[in-house]
Amino acid sequence: LKEEIRRGFARLEDPLAGLLAMLESSSDWKGKGHSLVYCITTELQLWIKAHPAVPQSGTKLKKLQARVLGMLSQCPANLLDPLISIYQLHTADRNSLLEHVSHLYLQGNYKEAAILSIKLKLQPDQDVEKMCTPLLLQDKANLVEDYVAEYPDLQRKLLQTLDMWCDPSFNIRDITRPYQGLSKYKPEKFNRRVLSKLVFRLLERFNVDSALCPNVINQRHLRTLNYLFYKRFVEKTMTEENWADHIQSTVGENRWLQGHLVQSLLRHCDARGVARWAQHCRVPPEMLPQAVAEELQKLHIQDRVEEVTKASDNYEASKKKDYYQLPIPRENIHFLQTWKETLQCWEKVLQPGQVVGVDMEWKPSFGMVGKPRVALLQLALKDEVFLLDLPRLLEQAEAEGEKEKLPHFIQMLYSDAAITKLGYGMSGDLSSLAATCYALKDTEKQMQGVLDLLAVDKQVNGLSPEHSHEEREVRQPEKGLSLLVQHVLGKPLDKTEQLSNWEKRPLREEQILYAASDAYCLLEIYERLCKDPKSFGLGSDLTDSLVGKQSKKPRAKKQLNKQEAPSPSGQERLGPRTEPSCPPAPISPREFSVVCDNMLQGLGRYLRCLGVDVRLLDNEDDHRKAAEIARQEGRVILTSGRPYQTLRSQVGEGRCFYVNCSEKAKEQALQVLKHFNVQVSLSDIFSRCQ
Repeated sequence: LKEEIRRGFARLEDPLAGLLAMLESSSDWKGKGHSLVYCITTELQLWIKAHPAVPQSGTKLKKLQARVLGMLSQCPANLLDPLISIYQLHTADRNSLLEHVSHLYLQGNYKEAAILSIKLKLQPDQDVEKMCTPLLLQDKANLVEDYVAEYPDLQRKLLQTLDMWCDPSFNIRDITRPYQGLSKYKPEKFNRRVLSKLVFRLLERFNVDSALCPNVINQRHLRTLNYLFYKRFVEKTMTEENWADHIQSTVGENRWLQGHLVQSLLRHCDARGVARWAQHCRVPPEMLPQAVAEELQKLHIQDRVEEVTKASDNYEASKKKDYYQLPIPRENIHFLQTWKETLQCWEKVLQPGQVVGVDMEWKPSFGMVGKPRVALLQLALKDEVFLLDLPRLLEQAEAEGEKEKLPHFIQMLYSDAAITKLGYGMSGDLSSLAATCYALKDTEKQMQGVLDLLAVDKQVNGLSPEHSHEEREVRQPEKGLSLLVQHVLGKPLDKTEQLSNWEKRPLREEQILYAASDAYCLLEIYERLCKDPKSFGLGSDLTDSLVGKQSKKPRAKKQLNKQEAPSPSGQERLGPRTEPSCPPAPISPREFSVVCDNMLQGLGRYLRCLGVDVRLLDNEDDHRKAAEIARQEGRVILTSGRPYQTLRSQVGEGRCFYVNCSEKAKEQALQVLKHFNVQVSLSDIFSRCQ
């Protein structure tokens, strides 16, 4: 076909006019995908490069450009670049191009106008607010990002416009009113919450100073302020020191936020308490109510803020005994800030056969721009815990011209299959580590000998016998690692320091103990599960599955990223055995009937092509409907992610199968067929109605 196309162009007197004639008289090219016209057009583009004498200029080219412009708004995206190149539209009269785009815009073809503007680089001569508003109303934020991507001035103008719309006093209906009849209009996607998220995304993507968007930043700080008050005075799960640190860094010298701080304090404290906090946060006396201002005058400078809620803090101290306690002496916890100290740590950690609990801490971002940067790296061994001051160590290494030194050791640790590394939700830790030090961006791809206890957590059954239900009802419900510690070791972690400012130095004693406990408890969980896996509902070969098989293949990347349950093979090792020791007898697809959960519709359709009897849940169906259908019709459930645990318990053994949803439908289908020993023959293909 390509040969014939080339010969055809060679015979034409004017190939450019010839292509246009074909486009104008054909409807085939208006569909998506690689049509015949797409094939001809891209072939002409290549043919012109081989025959440089062909391109035209002058009046004749202008006429062709005018004709092709009229077609661009209708043509599929994959034809735009070839046509712009063939007809040299970048050289066309700019005013004509702008006029054409303006005509598209006035017809309501906002998306087409924006795409053409991007392709022809017309943005500097257009009004960014006018072009982007209808796109945002149609929920086309990605196109808006592309529109301003190469133009810093337009990025700033767009951000200022969005920030103005996020001002609480701004009437957002003034923007939406002219577009009421807009096709694909999504008013629910056009509100301050959605717009402020877009602002943060743009600030991060284009690395723009957030001071450009004071309204959005203030509103986010105000939400943080309300959250901090909730944590301290309602939930009562944040220590006063933590609360004071975060309040001060959130409010700063901002008069507007200081006003909101005073209003919130008045709802939760008496006048004396408000006065103390106002003094601590340097709120100007003129912003305070008279009663509070009078109390402020009575206070002495030496008074410490910590005394305000001393009684509640004493109560918190008395509750410490209800939580997991670190079993090693305090002198065995080492806070490392120099390279000399760190070398001694690595000599102990990088030993073959070593088991290391790994955790990381960073300052809570409360939704602000940028990925969090690791402030503390914790490495726990059997008898001691090392807390590495990562920012300080990286700073020292850079000053000494050896900035690769620390990343090199961290990579050695993660890539050594002879050292077992334990973590919980390691994917989040590793992405923060990559944001802290670019040299560590590929750590997750290279890691071996790693066990993420988050995957094991999904298999652990029930409460530890040492922990009663009565105790559990008194406190906030536990979750995450704290809940796993409670299940396995009997008492949960004390998480009051979790939201600390981990960048502030020196660390408080409570922070040091919390950080050490977070890493050390992983060792105790691992040891307990290895000793007695059956009492926690785990397979008896736990040690092999954790250290040997998993450490050889660093294949868990996608699962760890999404923090899902393990793949079917992993599930068989860690969970109760769901299959007999010999494989099931072979069956044909016609004898195999399944119900697919709604996130596996692609797999369901693929299996149906192979002749399997498939029921698919609709998008709006509850996952539990799968168990209902499976019981009524004797089907096997195919599911993924969190619903697996729930559904597995509602059907007979071996009647619920976990599918890795990060793989393509074909790979998923092969997994299912292999597991259930389904033999597909040629006559099975398309034997069922699709």
